[in-house]
Amino acid sequence: MEQLSGFAYFPVQFTKDAVVHDQTEVTRLKEFLRQDRTTDLIVISHGWNNNMDQAKDLYAKFFANFRSALTVGSPAGLANRRWAILGVLWPSKKFEEKELIPSGAAGAGSVVGMAAMKAKLADLKGVFDAPQADVTIEELQKLLPKLEDSTTAQREFIEKVRSLVPKRSLDAEDGSGLFFQEPPAEVLQKLSRPVSFTVARPPVNAGGAAAIGAGGAAGLGEFFRGIWSGVRNVLNYTTYYQMKERAGLVGANGVNPILSAIKAEQSELKMHLIGHSFGGRLVAATVAGVSDAALLHVTTLSLLQAAFSHYGFAEKWDGTNHGFFYRVVGGRAVAGPTIITCTENDKAVGLAYPIASLLAGQVASGVGDKNDKYGGIGRNGAQKTPRTVDLSLLDVTGSYQLTNEGVHNLSTDRLITDHGDVANQAVVHAVASAIAAT
Repeated sequence: MEQLSGFAYFPVQFTKDAVVHDQTEVTRLKEFLRQDRTTDLIVISHGWNNNMDQAKDLYAKFFANFRSALTVGSPAGLANRRWAILGVLWPSKKFEEKELIPSGAAGAGSVVGMAAMKAKLADLKGVFDAPQADVTIEELQKLLPKLEDSTTAQREFIEKVRSLVPKRSLDAEDGSGLFFQEPPAEVLQKLSRPVSFTVARPPVNAGGAAAIGAGGAAGLGEFFRGIWSGVRNVLNYTTYYQMKERAGLVGANGVNPILSAIKAEQSELKMHLIGHSFGGRLVAATVAGVSDAALLHVTTLSLLQAAFSHYGFAEKWDGTNHGFFYRVVGGRAVAGPTIITCTENDKAVGLAYPIASLLAGQVASGVGDKNDKYGGIGRNGAQKTPRTVDLSLLDVTGSYQLTNEGVHNLSTDRLITDHGDVANQAVVHAVASAIAAT
């Protein structure tokens, strides 16, 4: 049996189709839970990573800090529990940091821009689920020299890009419907317009990724421009959509049935779900299930810089429609607290939403904030969501006032420096505090 900082750890690998790669991994977990009298099962999912080792590193860091919290007894209420960890491992694609900074090669001249996009397309081989996807990518590379001068080539490019991904996860709340509905020529034209990607200014001595960019503000005042900007935005949005679709599929069709079966056997077992980035979408989909009948009742839900719409849990976000995961809140599926970390320092979560705003015809500086139709929950927290309160992420000495069945936006521009900074002591303290409240 594997361990992480002394906790029983059971990794379960899923394919891109939400199938368990090795069923014995699930069998070992179930047998342990029966024999060990486990009181609390923590289910954790990574987001976009280039390989499984990165996911395991994240889990190791997180639970090293969780062990430290237990050792010092802060927060109180975690003693005398018996723990097990299910580590979800699923195939995802990481956005490179250079893709999240508006300045760079894609905004340069045609020769540099074309070369950058050819390299980007090559890097996307193996990412998409569509049959013959890699052949389509090669066809897209051949179209690049024609894009600046041929509207026919531009139309063909967009149509081929659209063919790379399924249309099962169209959400009005993140603009994905517009991506498939707009005429091809308009998609590329709209996504070639300038839009800024802003993040909060880092605190003094913050260091790290928060300081990337001119003047200590990553991308502030810098812009994507031109045809190659449009191409990059199209490819980034398509990659976002594929990862979004896959995360939802693995959660609802893969993890949900496993946890539902465990719950049926051990109704008293407390389940705590934690998701980072697209892993946040995965665990939200796990709770939501494929239908109302498949709704999974869990103890706590922790979304760490989650990559889905800030209207994901909303009630009638546009006056008519509920968010994609509304039944999680409407069905009161989380008995204890739900916590959501959010910060303007998160460039990665903010990436898709300014693109969605462009598709909707909005051209503005800093789009994607909480007042925008299109915004990320890891940047803005849950918006228009029942039983939601806005709080601050606290240092490890802080004490939270969390409520059962409540949704808590934990905002910070000081304690989380970038999208991946979710295993630090302050974040782990927040998750532990939510668990301790149950």
